[in-house]
Amino acid sequence: MLARVLSAATFGIDARVLYVEVDVSRGLPAFRIVGLPDASVRESRERVRSALRNSGFPVPSGVVTVNLAPADLRKGGAALDLPLAVALLAIGGLPVSLSGRLFVGELGLNGEVRPVKGALCLALAAREAGAQEIVLPSGNAAEAAAVDEIRVTPVRSLAAVVAHLRGEKPIEPCRETPGTPAAPHPVDFEEIRGQAIARRAMEIAAAGGHHVLLVGPPGTGKTMLARRLPTILPPLIRPEAIEVTKIHSVAGTLPSGRGLLEVPPFRAPHHGISAAGLVGGGPRARPGEISLAHRGVLLLDELPEFRRDVLEGIRQPLEEKRISIVRVGGASTYPCDFLLVAAMNPCPCGFAGDPRRPCSCGERERLRYKKKVSGPFLDRIDLHVAVPPVPWRELEESARPEPSRPIRERVAAARARAAARSPIRGFRNADLPAAAFDSTLALDASARRLLPAVVETLQVSVRALHRALRVARTIADLAGSEAVSAAHLAEAVAYRARIGTDCLDRAGPHP
Repeated sequence: MLARVLSAATFGIDARVLYVEVDVSRGLPAFRIVGLPDASVRESRERVRSALRNSGFPVPSGVVTVNLAPADLRKGGAALDLPLAVALLAIGGLPVSLSGRLFVGELGLNGEVRPVKGALCLALAAREAGAQEIVLPSGNAAEAAAVDEIRVTPVRSLAAVVAHLRGEKPIEPCRETPGTPAAPHPVDFEEIRGQAIARRAMEIAAAGGHHVLLVGPPGTGKTMLARRLPTILPPLIRPEAIEVTKIHSVAGTLPSGRGLLEVPPFRAPHHGISAAGLVGGGPRARPGEISLAHRGVLLLDELPEFRRDVLEGIRQPLEEKRISIVRVGGASTYPCDFLLVAAMNPCPCGFAGDPRRPCSCGERERLRYKKKVSGPFLDRIDLHVAVPPVPWRELEESARPEPSRPIRERVAAARARAAARSPIRGFRNADLPAAAFDSTLALDASARRLLPAVVETLQVSVRALHRALRVARTIADLAGSEAVSAAHLAEAVAYRARIGTDCLDRAGPHP
């Protein structure tokens, strides 16, 4: 007796359609699973047996052989429990048609169908394979319902699956609910007094997708600024929301019952994080923090406290906006197009250049501290901003600082201007390739006259010059200007000045 059930499994943020083939023959009771299953798949035989028995269904006796095809792909996770149980029921005489139906779900010993990781990826794979219906746990239905042209059937138990397949109690398909307004952010830019230059830099970063480095003594507002950056980012467009949700679903960080993520993510890992935790890795190549921050913000607070090899590991992803993780069982590629905000003190004690407190560090300590972050890593950061202590007169001013909403509107308008110049979906000026500079930057005569002086005086690298030009294009977009003027370029170049432990002796870059 042979039964064949359609299922799927995730590989990175993509999914592959699988066939769960079950054969029952005479002989001493045995249960074998072949097709490169991992430990969690091999253990499914115990879960499926108990779920069938406790749901009131017979357990086939004899030699049970399960083949997971294609056999050359390593399978993991518990999502194959439900299709295996359905295949055993079909062998036992379940009078239903399984054609065009794809099953995924983990089974509890009592027959409960529990949520699995990567449901959105599985639903997309089911649609691409031509399935008309996907039967999956009710906790995953909201995210899977974002996939159109396929029926999403949410189930809570094995008994409910059987009743649905028999037509005794058909289950209504889950449909995507209209997006609810996003909850207001718990923080806002109006809570930050002073720091006009840093606020301006954060607006430029949000508008163009440029990375930022904040340097200043403790308590000057570096972390406050970084944590409020998501409040001025526009909501994710639908393709971005699907991509971000796929990553969080595969990583298991998407709450059960949650639909698409429409707000840019914010991640702030501790400085003790490992390289695998930041860039991704592990036995099954799990996405790291840089991928979980895709289309959002990654805050690296206390930057020099991160291990040198951990920071060097994200240099290439910063450029390529994707990370490939290769393991013995295969390779996975995750997108990681994030906005990096790094924050650090100017020296080990934190008070170099602070007029309020003297610095207690020696010159050797300062040099050792600066060497914790490599020059090539800093060269990939577009905006270097000094965050000095805020004078008391600015703290007690009665004028209310500008809130996040009008800043977010300016950011959205600037992004729209940039997107209108490119056919790339979700384009930002940080994505502008060097080959398109001549047709896109639109430097006016004053900016072209300033350009040689910038290269000769600051002796910047070609990469740094290109990054400064992209920032200048963003500044022009914020100003509503079609051309990049000398003033726009000068402000962008000012943000490229490398900040050291003496950064607070200067007021920092000025617009």
